[in-house]
Amino acid sequence: MTGSWVADLSLGCVVLVGASVQRVAGVGFALVAAPVLVLLLGPGQGVVLANCAAGAISAIGLVDGWRRVRLGAMLPLVAAAACTVPVGAWLAGRLPESELLATMGALVSVAVALVMAGVRVPALRGVRGAITAGAASGFMNSAAGVGGPAVSLYAVNAGWTAQEFVPSAQFYGVLVNALSVSAKGLPRLTWTAWLLVAAGIGGGAVIGKALADRVPERRARWTVLLLALAGGLSTLGKGLWEL
Repeated sequence: MTGSWVADLSLGCVVLVGASVQRVAGVGFALVAAPVLVLLLGPGQGVVLANCAAGAISAIGLVDGWRRVRLGAMLPLVAAAACTVPVGAWLAGRLPESELLATMGALVSVAVALVMAGVRVPALRGVRGAITAGAASGFMNSAAGVGGPAVSLYAVNAGWTAQEFVPSAQFYGVLVNALSVSAKGLPRLTWTAWLLVAAGIGGGAVIGKALADRVPERRARWTVLLLALAGGLSTLGKGLWEL
């Protein structure tokens, strides 16, 4: 639970930046915000707040694109994620904080590096690939707040365009983050913090939509990935320092 205006305002600002980035790039809230939220609140509360906010901003983005969701492709991803979300929640609740920070930082850093490299993995194609990616994503989303990279890798290997990927990823984000929150419960925040987080989500959605037509998609995605990599490495470093 946060306990000062400064801490609450920091949460709101982090959510504002993450929500703005997602509205510009279509994805990336958790990649940008989750590592910072973890550093501010600790692994348990930071991850579940990232799940709540990521689900909300995905729902806002889905309002305009729900007709383009590829439901057939999403079903095996969501089904596999539903099986591994409880495993991630169980692990996150039992590891010491330093070990959890190091694990989360490593997962985020490696996943982002793979996405940046555009890794092609034959095993991530077809229904079997969707199940593999969904299982990895559900575990990472529940344990570390970042399930997007596994789904991004699946989309790359399936040859999806950005126009095909973004609405489907937002649909996936709504469902998987809802599953993650259901497995762990809501974060323990003050009412002030909740109001500032809600303001950050709404403000970020407005700012991001205004910027979306002015920022090239490729530049936006690389900015997201670089910020995510910096956050992942910072979290990894903090966890290793505290071991």
